[in-house]
Amino acid sequence: MQNLLAGLAFLMIGDSHFATKNYLITTLQDGLVKAGARSEAFGACGMPAGAWVAPRPVPCGTAQRVGAGPVQEDRSPKAVSWSIDALIDRTKPDVVVIGIGDTMGGYNQREMPRPWIRENVEELTARVAAHHLPCVWIGPGWGTEGGPYFKTYARAKELSDFLATAVAPCSYVDSLALSKPGEWPTFDGQHYTAVGYQKWGAALTQAIAQTPAVQGLAHR
Repeated sequence: MQNLLAGLAFLMIGDSHFATKNYLITTLQDGLVKAGARSEAFGACGMPAGAWVAPRPVPCGTAQRVGAGPVQEDRSPKAVSWSIDALIDRTKPDVVVIGIGDTMGGYNQREMPRPWIRENVEELTARVAAHHLPCVWIGPGWGTEGGPYFKTYARAKELSDFLATAVAPCSYVDSLALSKPGEWPTFDGQHYTAVGYQKWGAALTQAIAQTPAVQGLAHR
């Protein structure tokens, strides 16, 4: 795995799982950096994929991190998301990693909002494709059922299966395949404990190295 990731530059963007210290912005980024990659990560809590086309206010905060440096969180009323185009121009990545899933699952709705999800996904993937960059899309994990976000295993599976068909040309990482339902502990059904994020981050580091997006760069 180290040889596959060594020397590659990653830009990672994501939802709340990337917006707090010790979440994926810590554990996944640490995994990539330890494998020899360069990585910059940006998280915007509660925002769908379309929020990364142009900056929008983020009511529950943002975070950013460069390499192995500290996580810089912004919980102020002035927190805004970023433009994916500006981030690509700024970081000059070899690969874009997108971790946006739970924020679009409509866990509190009877029906999953498929047309809206697809519209959001295609807005973002079109911008990445315009830069001619390979990308990896991380799907949602199982979490645990219940809690304030009303997450269920059935909806997590429905969302993951749908994203797998919608995120092309990005390679899809099915987080559900990395653990059993409820295996990684959460504190609210959706967000993991420190142990859960360590396990998810470690599993994702290995999975990302095996994606066609990364394999194609490693063998060029």
